[in-house]
Amino acid sequence: MNAKQSVLWGSAALAAGAAGLLLSRAASARRLHDDAARLFAGAADPSRHVYREAQLVGLPAPVRRYFRHVLPDGRPYLRGLRLRHHGQFKTDLNKEWVAISGEQYMTACPPGFIWQGSTGQFTARDAYEDGHGRLAVHLLGLLPVLHGEGPHYDSGELLRWLTESVLLPTALLPSDELCWLALDDQSARLLLSHHGQSVSCIVRFNEANEIEECEALRHRGDAGLQPWVGRFLHYRDWHGVHAPSVLEASWVVNGQRQPYARFTVQELEYDQLKPY
Repeated sequence: MNAKQSVLWGSAALAAGAAGLLLSRAASARRLHDDAARLFAGAADPSRHVYREAQLVGLPAPVRRYFRHVLPDGRPYLRGLRLRHHGQFKTDLNKEWVAISGEQYMTACPPGFIWQGSTGQFTARDAYEDGHGRLAVHLLGLLPVLHGEGPHYDSGELLRWLTESVLLPTALLPSDELCWLALDDQSARLLLSHHGQSVSCIVRFNEANEIEECEALRHRGDAGLQPWVGRFLHYRDWHGVHAPSVLEASWVVNGQRQPYARFTVQELEYDQLKPY
């Protein structure tokens, strides 16, 4: 093979690889669209439920202050949300930050979400639906790198739904499955039981009566249950609801918080129950 033929073959291989990458990303986008549509199709309609401050009687003091701050009296319960974000992510605590962008779909009842994020190399999918959690990571959107499911993922993804419901605050109002327990004037314990799984976290509130962080034990691979912290920052008005625009997740290692995800919400819409 002469030099000219080598260049031609190399160009053809690059073109084929680029075409394959585009096709795989298009297929991934279609799957996300179809899965989000299915998730939303199963969302209950809570429109007959309206938030009233009178229903806060008996809740811990910081929880009462929180709901009065983030929800207007008379607000109908939210069915779900869709959002887009950008930010930074670490594939391992010892690795460097990489840029990531993603979108997420959440339902309030039943609890459910689908998140998909993409970096320059990887596409990751986190989901909780029908009582089951799943995690999948693909290289270049095509080659499977990680696939996780089972009881640990069920509880882990349910916990993610619970803590990120700070974006969907009517989902945090007491119900047959969810309750708040008093701890002190700036914190409370939040408990959720759903589909045979029970999860809980300690919720801490700041002086502005916002949920500032949630702390829980969460499965981290072979390390088993490890302390985990979610932080919620830079609250703003989203269509009449006061919710954070920045989310950060950390593992606690040897007493030190080590962040691995920092997301800034760019778009957030309530009750637009259709995929982007």
